[in-house]
Amino acid sequence: MSTSETSRFVRLRVELVVEIDDEESVTRSALERIADDSELPADEQAHAESAVTEDTAEALAYLVDPFDLVSEVPGVELVQASWSSERIDYDPDSPEWDLDDDDVAEEDDEEAAVAAG
Repeated sequence: MSTSETSRFVRLRVELVVEIDDEESVTRSALERIADDSELPADEQAHAESAVTEDTAEALAYLVDPFDLVSEVPGVELVQASWSSERIDYDPDSPEWDLDDDDVAEEDDEEAAVAAG
């Protein structure tokens, strides 16, 4: 496929596992960000404050902004973003958490597509 035939849109998938060692600090930072958001209506502000106070994962999701990841990249404009957070059981020694598995699966799919076609 030539450059003129390819889409200008790219889906960038990022999966992060973070360890929170100071839940109060994360919650406090999220509450400060909510308080500083002058465009947030009062009812939505109250809902956001409740959510981040009850769940540190929600507080983290409120603090992480995909726009921040690409805003300084020249020639790139964020078109759409979605993200979520959840508490998980994490065992770095478990084969379930081997990040290279995704790469291997994608390579196998690409090889199968080339062979088929």
